[in-house]
Amino acid sequence: MKVLVTDPIADAGLDRLREDGHEVVTAYEVEGDALLDAVADADALIVRSGTEVTEEVFDHAPDLQIVGRAGIGVDNIDIDAATDHGVIVANAPEGNVRAAAEHTVAMAFATARSIPQAHDRLKAGEWAKGDFLGTEVNGKTLGIVGLGRVGQEVAKRLGSLGMDLVAYDPYISEERAEQIGADLVDLDDCLDRADFLTVHVPLTDETENLISEEELAQLEGGYVVNCARGGVVDEPALAGAVEDGVLQGAAIDVFAEEPLPEDSPLLDVEDIVVTPHLGASTAQAQEHVAVTTAEQILAAFADEPVLNALNAPSVDESAFPRIEPYIGLAETAGKVAAQLFDGRVERIEISYAGDIAAEDLDLVTASAQKGVFEPLEWQVNAVNAPRVAEERGIEVTESKTRHSEDFQSLLSVTVGDDETELTVSGTLFTGDEPRLVSIDGYRVDAIPAGNMLVARNYDEPGVIGFIGTVLGEHDVNIAGMFNARETIGGEAMTVYNLDDDVPEAAVDELEADERIIEVRELELSEAPSGRE
Repeated sequence: MKVLVTDPIADAGLDRLREDGHEVVTAYEVEGDALLDAVADADALIVRSGTEVTEEVFDHAPDLQIVGRAGIGVDNIDIDAATDHGVIVANAPEGNVRAAAEHTVAMAFATARSIPQAHDRLKAGEWAKGDFLGTEVNGKTLGIVGLGRVGQEVAKRLGSLGMDLVAYDPYISEERAEQIGADLVDLDDCLDRADFLTVHVPLTDETENLISEEELAQLEGGYVVNCARGGVVDEPALAGAVEDGVLQGAAIDVFAEEPLPEDSPLLDVEDIVVTPHLGASTAQAQEHVAVTTAEQILAAFADEPVLNALNAPSVDESAFPRIEPYIGLAETAGKVAAQLFDGRVERIEISYAGDIAAEDLDLVTASAQKGVFEPLEWQVNAVNAPRVAEERGIEVTESKTRHSEDFQSLLSVTVGDDETELTVSGTLFTGDEPRLVSIDGYRVDAIPAGNMLVARNYDEPGVIGFIGTVLGEHDVNIAGMFNARETIGGEAMTVYNLDDDVPEAAVDELEADERIIEVRELELSEAPSGRE
């Protein structure tokens, strides 16, 4: 596989990919047509913040499976376009959390004690001891906008130094905030109470200029620290607020435009400390995010869950072994259901019963959708299957129950329209061997792999023998079979596992017999691997 790396990352990550036998191509600072040419045959793309991964990039990269962001922020990646193209987007959120949190703390002290300004004056030969009167953080209130991973780490560090904590984050629970020791409040209350304000949110339409002139006025006499994303804090408004004495100072590591332009108003205000996006710039953080990103690339290549995927169902690493066999089983059940259903698929129901219902099954559910859509010749995978369902107006529901009468765990996929439906159920036997145990209400015991033939027929003597004879005459070997019926003399279903494809002539001969209602040949993978 070819891995294209367009922004520098630590050698440890590149070495990990090469050790696994993959081609690693570095093309730093490519853009425009050069980027499109470089990514044309890439199977994976690794970026940091310097590469814009747009819809056009995805259009020019038909083999691309995953974009790995060596860091947290993904503002430079069009995730919607990635999802439409079935490409995983994954970041490395843990790798530089500690580094970013420590830099935030350092910046808070730098602005509170005017450390860079005093340093510059002393280096210039001035002993300006009387010009700098700092502020202690002990007993002050820290306002945190965004209580995610980095925000929580900053809260722990500064909270342990005697700061009171208030936080604004509409996406976190009060219980979690209380565990950290922060009061969860609205933005106005956070601004009113804060002596120091630190920002830890991504740049979105919702957060752009979230902290502007009006919000800065509420922080009168305080300090602002932003080591998250440029553009969240209105830079001209911030420069004006510090210069006019509304704020005592600010410390900024990220900017709306990077590198920071020479005419930025932030550079003209002495009480604003600026650093060139150093939040993740520690040797340990860079190595960690590089290796984490490489591991996620390898997981994608191996059809395993990518643990930090942002647009694909994910699963905790410790839980993966328990659900892995069901991933392939769900896909196969969906594929069988779609090929046997005569109507237009308008709804999909995935249900789980027994022990499996206790697990996080988003990845399994997505794989079931993928299985349903594949026979319809839609270009899908577990990444974009939910999006495909939404765009085509297909209702998808998932249900769980811990009760299962006949099996320790049972997975069922139902496809239907307003009038009819068809359900395929499967389970795992000893040794995680997958089996289809019910098709459209008929109890079966079918190995869901390779070539299968499903015959509906009237329960009359000689029918099964006739089917076997026809298959034999056309050199089709039967590997296994299972017969089920509704009632004696009623309708029956026979499922055959075959070693060979069934010629069209054989199907025609079978369907010409008045005892046979319908014959369907199913093409499945060689063996459900448990992976998407």
